[in-house]
Amino acid sequence: MPDLLTFFSPLDAVAVLVLLGSWGLAGWVIENPPARRISVSRLMNAYRRDWMVEMLTRQPRIFDATILGSLRQGTTFLASGAMIAVGGVLALAGNAERLDDAVMGIGVEGHPVAFWQTKLALVALFLTHAVFKFIWSNRLFGYCAVVMASVPNDVTDPQALIRAAKAAEINIRAAMNFNRGLRSVYFAFAALAWILGPLPLLLAVAAIGWTVLSREFASTSRSVLMED
Repeated sequence: MPDLLTFFSPLDAVAVLVLLGSWGLAGWVIENPPARRISVSRLMNAYRRDWMVEMLTRQPRIFDATILGSLRQGTTFLASGAMIAVGGVLALAGNAERLDDAVMGIGVEGHPVAFWQTKLALVALFLTHAVFKFIWSNRLFGYCAVVMASVPNDVTDPQALIRAAKAAEINIRAAMNFNRGLRSVYFAFAALAWILGPLPLLLAVAAIGWTVLSREFASTSRSVLMED
């Protein structure tokens, strides 16, 4: 282990800490935005609650079932894609000596296999987190479907609004986990830049951080949602 650590510089440690800190901070800001600058995710929460209220008087509710089905398909697709990506990263880690030749150059004295495996482990960590979030999101959308099906058709039923509100909150939690999974995928791409060194990693973190935050706080979709 001491020999391996000699291949990493203090800048590597700083870059990894910046990556992890940016990932955590971006998620916290998006889920807990300032009152003067609400995020798209928080705006969509209000629409999800309104959706469940509208569902009460919509007959039949095939439209609502179709929307929920498409949301579950999205989580399934991304969970499958993330699992395949994890497998690809692990396969690459098993042939890390080829990665050393590609990055350092054939015939050039490079780094030990564990050096590259450590960098790829960070990518795999983000992708694995994404897989778990997508799977849980899919499960929560399933719970939401069951609760929606239990909402009485009679709007005067005292349980109607209560169960609709429950369905909305479960739907919001499912979307939150879905968004967390997406952010992990974004930052997995940033982590991949560590293969080229700590400076490329820092640049990738800046680019990914700007992309994630701008889509939540400075996107066209946000402007459209704010028009109400």
